[in-house]
Amino acid sequence: MLIKESLESGSQISVNRATQLLGVSRCGFYKWLRSKSGQVNAIPDMDVRNEIQRIAVEFPAYGYRRITAELRNRGYSVNHKRVLRLMREDNLLCVRKDFKPKTTDSRHDLRVYPNLVKGLKITRLNQVWASDITYIRLSGEFVYLAVILDLFSRKCIGWNLDRSLHTELALKALAMAIETRWNENLRGLIHHSDQGVQYASEEYIGCLKAHGILISMSARGNPYDNAFVESFIRTLKYEEVYLNEYETFSDALDNIAHFIEDVYNKKRLHSAIGYRSPIDFEKEKEREMEKGVKTPKVLNTVS
Repeated sequence: MLIKESLESGSQISVNRATQLLGVSRCGFYKWLRSKSGQVNAIPDMDVRNEIQRIAVEFPAYGYRRITAELRNRGYSVNHKRVLRLMREDNLLCVRKDFKPKTTDSRHDLRVYPNLVKGLKITRLNQVWASDITYIRLSGEFVYLAVILDLFSRKCIGWNLDRSLHTELALKALAMAIETRWNENLRGLIHHSDQGVQYASEEYIGCLKAHGILISMSARGNPYDNAFVESFIRTLKYEEVYLNEYETFSDALDNIAHFIEDVYNKKRLHSAIGYRSPIDFEKEKEREMEKGVKTPKVLNTVS
């Protein structure tokens, strides 16, 4: 009766007092409030935060989707976007050290090419493209991402996500890169990769040669030969993949496409290119070329 009179009169009553009068938990009280149409306020962030923290302590490996499910089990009507926001603000998103599927198979009888980029000074666009493949975890499977970077601007110019590690995974990323730079002379460009069977395949090598692209491969088992692409993959994992739990292939595809095209290439600042985004850096270099200004210094040297 006291609570009803308070609601009708507009007077204030504390949540703690209300739960004592009703003999219910805070969560139960909010559930009761939600049943009163027109008199309902959303559960305050602080109460949701406290419950998230309790769940995170009990289940430290839970991501935001599982915590959302557990919150609902405990009577909190919240959506996963709100939970993700609160967990991100409270630094509760766990960074996992997942099982790492093997993405490189260099045990084959295909031709292996020498390393052409070791010690090379990178001074222009389309001088060296570097490629690699990594894995992405979904809720019930692994999918694979092939990427190609221009080492001068650090722009990701080609990528492809697929469920298979077949050669087509890498070929589609290469096709995107070539299409991205279709109006530019690619003759003399160096394509660098590991010795994986996808990159050594007849189809992949044939495509490179057809466009006059030189072929370079790192030494077996030496990831440092491809450090710039490894750095890109690490950025992708820590700033996008580890902050989400992809339920479906489509979910992963949409989020990764947004990160690469709209965040990494367009907005993310890179210290190696003067704290500019790759696209802004490329536009600046294009303007300098039109004015006949020489690139003032070497930005990268492949170790």
